[in-house]
Amino acid sequence: MTVLSIIRDCLDALLHPSARYDALTRARHRAFMAPRLLGSLAAFAAFPIYLVLRGAPSAIEVAAFAWLIAPILLSWFLSRTGRYEGAHVLSSLALAGLIMAVAATTGGIESFAAIWLVVVPLEAALSASRRVAAFASLLALSCAGILILVSQLGWLPIDLPSATERGVLMALGVASATLYAAGLAFSAESLARTSVALLSREEERYRLLARNMSDVISRHQRNGAVQFISPAAETMLGMPVTQLLGHGLFDRVHVGDRPAYLTALSDAARGDVCSVEFRLRREPAGSERGQIDFIWVGMRCRPLDPDRVRDVAGEAEVVAVMRDVTDRKLAEQALDQARSAAEAADAAKTRFLATMSHELRTPLNAIIGFSEMIAQEQTLMLGAAQRKEYAQLINESGQHLLSVVNGILDMSKMESGNFEIASEPFAPRASLMHCCNLLALKARENGIDLITDAPQDLPVMTGDPRAFKQIVLNLVANAIKFTERGGQVTVTAAVSGSQLALRISDTGVGIAPDDLKRIGAPFFQAGKTYQRRHEGTGLGLSIVKSLIALHLGELTVQSRLGEGTAVTVKLPLVYTPPQAKPAESKIATLTPVLRQESHNQSHEESHDQLHEESHDQPALVKKSA
Repeated sequence: MTVLSIIRDCLDALLHPSARYDALTRARHRAFMAPRLLGSLAAFAAFPIYLVLRGAPSAIEVAAFAWLIAPILLSWFLSRTGRYEGAHVLSSLALAGLIMAVAATTGGIESFAAIWLVVVPLEAALSASRRVAAFASLLALSCAGILILVSQLGWLPIDLPSATERGVLMALGVASATLYAAGLAFSAESLARTSVALLSREEERYRLLARNMSDVISRHQRNGAVQFISPAAETMLGMPVTQLLGHGLFDRVHVGDRPAYLTALSDAARGDVCSVEFRLRREPAGSERGQIDFIWVGMRCRPLDPDRVRDVAGEAEVVAVMRDVTDRKLAEQALDQARSAAEAADAAKTRFLATMSHELRTPLNAIIGFSEMIAQEQTLMLGAAQRKEYAQLINESGQHLLSVVNGILDMSKMESGNFEIASEPFAPRASLMHCCNLLALKARENGIDLITDAPQDLPVMTGDPRAFKQIVLNLVANAIKFTERGGQVTVTAAVSGSQLALRISDTGVGIAPDDLKRIGAPFFQAGKTYQRRHEGTGLGLSIVKSLIALHLGELTVQSRLGEGTAVTVKLPLVYTPPQAKPAESKIATLTPVLRQESHNQSHEESHDQLHEESHDQPALVKKSA
């Protein structure tokens, strides 16, 4: 352990507790106490030698040596109170008092001690306080003025030193003042070097923190312009920090989130602490040019020292901390989707109970009622014709009940993925004509024209013929059911590339846009339940939708209230079973037609396409009342 380290440890033990935790403050307190204590101790050690060489001291010499106690008292004051500026003020007063005492007895302003007045403001400069430096400068000027005034008024002592002694004393005063000023200069340089080293170390600490933390720290003007942004932005956004300065970060904010982004910065500039979430455009590393995506970012911003750092508009700059919250947003979206799915399941259960309570009770009541009547045929005196009629009604009710149950079971199989497609070659035109013939009587009874337009040369397709017939029967039956008397249902078929395109259009009641978005959901029926005029479980179109999806086909529904509905089905001519379950359905989005003209135009384009792709004149079959 060196002598300097021992002295440093002793000085650190004398420091006030408030100065022990800040390196720069500790260095300033140490620089104030060290020269005063060491100087006083050296002077006291030399005092006996001075007495041996000098003899009995004069009153001035005794006062000068007594003044050596003042630095010790000043060091004690700073050690006890920690008031650095106050200690410098007392030091300036003590030094100026000693200079005035010596100069007043050795020639006034012409004294060798007067040169030391220059040292007073120099010593105060070490306080790093303008108030202390100004006080010390004013004190030195006041002392000089007093010495000049005393000299002019002749109040100086008569027994002044001789010219030779004055020259020696002047040289001693100038030399000592110069040496003391040099010591002050070295102390100032040491403090400045310490300050720079501490500042560099602090900057390196914050730079290391900003470089390694995942959150992005940025400094903004009120208009959003970035003045500084931490290197973590490169990892977050995949681009250099230099491209984010100025308005580079704002340009990457999603257009829909820019008002919220600027509002948060503006509010923070006025003194509020704000939080906002917005989307930022990111360019992933290694991606192709133009391939971009967005991430969710949470930003918390506050004013950066609003009392000091302000722009020309009088508003504080803003410091912001940004964090990638994409995972949390995805979790929230997944939670919302799960909640929506649960609500949809609950609504489906409600629709199921509301629909099935009627569809199941009606045939069951008929079966029970007519069977009881047959059981009591002797009491009721039923004839053979009535028994046959009741048996027929029981059979029809049972068939209806069986069809409802089969629909529910088929729908369950499809939703669970257990419904299998039995693929085989078949003639689609024959199946289509057979289905339309089966429904021709129903259309005639309802007073509806059923028109079938299918080319003779429709090619053989590979698929499930039962599923194909079920698709056609459900769609045509729906069109007939929801078309008023005197209306028309048209069924067309044509080849479109490698697909068979079926189009079933009607002039019925149509579907509202809100209901159109939900068409195909299990047990869903357009319109309110208590307003329905048609029977049904709401499973027909849902089963059709699922069968088309199993065939990797496409379904498009266009409709408008009071103008009719057009359903377009596209099925592959050659069905190839997928190796794995399809990740997503190929069913097209259900969109309403905007205008009647759009409906007509779509109908005409479909017919043009049908005629262009058919080689022979298609057969036209009309079933009417």
